[in-house]
Amino acid sequence: MTPDTLMTTDKLDLDGRIFVPAHQLPIPEWPCVLSERPQPTLTVKDDDLFLVTDTLGNISGCVGVVDEQKASMGLFCNDTRFLSRLEMQIEGRSPVLLSSTADKGFLLSILCTNPTIEDRLNADALGIRREIALGGALFEEIEITNYSTSSVSFELSLSFDADFIDLFEIRGFRREKRGQLLRLAQPVSDRGDEALRDGAAAYRLSQQEELTLAYQGLDGLLMESRIQFQHLKPKLFKGYTAVWQMEIASHQTQKLGYRLQMFTHHQPTSTVSAPTTLVQAKAAELLEEQNWRQHITQIRSDKVIFNRTIERAEQDLYLLRQSIGKDFGNSKVVSAGVPWFSALFGRDSLITASQTLMLNPAIARETLVILAAYQGKVEDEWREEEPGKILHELRMGEMARCQEVPHTPYYGTIDATPLWLMLYAEYYAWTHDNETLEQLWSNALAAMEWIDRNCQKNGYLSYFRTSRRGLVNQGWKDSGDCIVDRHGHLATGPIALCEVQAYVYAAKIRLAEIARMKKRIDLADRWQDDANRLKERFNRDFWMVDQDYCALALDGEGKQVDSITSNPGHCLHLGILTPEKAYSVAERLRAPDMFNGWGIRTLSSLSPAYNPMGYHIGSVWPHDNSMIAMGVRSLGLIDQALELSQSILEMTQRQPYQRPPELFCGYERTNDNDPVQYPVACSPQAWATGSIFQLLQMMVNLVPDTKNNCLRIIDPALPEAINTLSIHNLRVGPTLLDLEFERSGNTTACRVAKKRGNLRVVIEA
Repeated sequence: MTPDTLMTTDKLDLDGRIFVPAHQLPIPEWPCVLSERPQPTLTVKDDDLFLVTDTLGNISGCVGVVDEQKASMGLFCNDTRFLSRLEMQIEGRSPVLLSSTADKGFLLSILCTNPTIEDRLNADALGIRREIALGGALFEEIEITNYSTSSVSFELSLSFDADFIDLFEIRGFRREKRGQLLRLAQPVSDRGDEALRDGAAAYRLSQQEELTLAYQGLDGLLMESRIQFQHLKPKLFKGYTAVWQMEIASHQTQKLGYRLQMFTHHQPTSTVSAPTTLVQAKAAELLEEQNWRQHITQIRSDKVIFNRTIERAEQDLYLLRQSIGKDFGNSKVVSAGVPWFSALFGRDSLITASQTLMLNPAIARETLVILAAYQGKVEDEWREEEPGKILHELRMGEMARCQEVPHTPYYGTIDATPLWLMLYAEYYAWTHDNETLEQLWSNALAAMEWIDRNCQKNGYLSYFRTSRRGLVNQGWKDSGDCIVDRHGHLATGPIALCEVQAYVYAAKIRLAEIARMKKRIDLADRWQDDANRLKERFNRDFWMVDQDYCALALDGEGKQVDSITSNPGHCLHLGILTPEKAYSVAERLRAPDMFNGWGIRTLSSLSPAYNPMGYHIGSVWPHDNSMIAMGVRSLGLIDQALELSQSILEMTQRQPYQRPPELFCGYERTNDNDPVQYPVACSPQAWATGSIFQLLQMMVNLVPDTKNNCLRIIDPALPEAINTLSIHNLRVGPTLLDLEFERSGNTTACRVAKKRGNLRVVIEA
């Protein structure tokens, strides 16, 4: 009996398809030839799919490669890895890379050639072009051209595997047990029904022109990766390796390819309908992106490299948009980032939506509506859910389905609820969308009631973990080591972060205006009074007199967590600090221990806890800096705000694809160094991408007030690196605007180039 054949009664018959446990049906292993050294990676995303490969387009199957880049490679959907090996070999050797790019965002393009194969192939005889695309499935086409003067014959193989591991397990969460890998099997011969009942049937791996990799989770769900081959079919299969015996005449080209589609319990896993071919997938994706671009604001400058940064940010926002099940129709939210955070988030999605209101306010509407649908309804310590609370994170993998993690959804975030209220008011100011305002009013009331209940004890909104699998820290700095005092000691007890109180203050002020408009004078007066009293308490309790700066937080005993951090910078544009205190914070952020030349660090380099490679204790985050720049600008410190924005933009222009990373290391900028990359930063990442548009908003300083049919443009200012800036198709309420800005020395002029609507535009210099 061959190795891929067995005699068994331990089988699973699902709709006439027979699966057997993988360990009972061993298959030939195809050796891995990839290097175990860490390699650069390429990332592509489309809606709810993302793929991470090496620069050859391969995913290593080598056992023992444990670096984090290798761990994150694969094809993922719904927090599950549906492909953990994808390896092309020529005569058992790795191809030689010539070039590769993920510039299109959803498509990998790789050009490679062959190594010397003794007696078979001279070096560089073949031109091998790989295209790998996403679109409801994974598609690959490989074109091989023989550039030698005579015909060649050689073996080409593609090895596949799928471990169906949950993303949380890849990130380090331990599981006591997993489900089982399965093999799709078929009888070797028909021995009759009686023999089958007696368990006398012989089975082998089913691979009739396609491969099926399968897994049954602990919850009983069957997950499959079905691979259908196109163009030139494989000569044979060895386990999960497809083998072609290629014969190509001089200067002739042959094409082969496949489609990998994911299924969960017999239904397509992706919410996107998968076409049949790669050509169709590319056409559908490009058409959808083109349609999306037609509905966004077009922003361009006179500088090519700056325009590339803007274009990349536009494309990345499009790529990060993600469907959340079928209950929301065509609505999408911006997922937080690839690879670790390709999911619905509260804080991240809300901040990104706020950053991009001038680009496309529809992002904000969809974010508000979808998060409102998941708003907390009951008390649940495991998920940290409470009535009125906005979620932190929604996951759909096996560990979430089996309640091994509380992300169904998980509500352990302190700031998402006030941020939702802030965006609710901001969105209305930009759009005058009364329908959405009314639709979500009850959600706004529930969110405010949650805030008020949680502020009853000491007047501040604070967090304390209740779920054993939840986050210890629940602000935007949510790593376990980041809430430290000036001696580097970790804070304990319920934590009240400074920026969260500023969010509450802003939410109260903005919602009071809406309540007054809705003739709810009782609510308007109460929320305004709450905000006034919060401001008074905050300036008393959070201000560190000896350091003339705002504390990071108050701990469980009400004591100041007195380190110097970037968090108070988020308070600047929200009005909670008195003017003199706000100016002190802005000035302190410019000091060399905070500003490293590329941006403002998360923690002072003078702190005992400082680490330039620390996730939240010395690194630099673009979104953190864009929010600070907005605050500095609101104080009238325009030159300081422009200096900070220019540093972030220069950092971005030195990144691959001119794409801002989630974060980078806090090492000081010198004349001859580039920004130091953080090894596992997400890229693309939502609020890093959104920071580009927030910095643009900071420069042109648009203040919409659609309730009063007005847009104010207050003292616009372009940095020295930009002379002109044009904004086309800007949507403010029902009006579309074209604006043009031109810098002359230290002044920037603005004119309305075109207006389609009756909006009043007031330019204040």
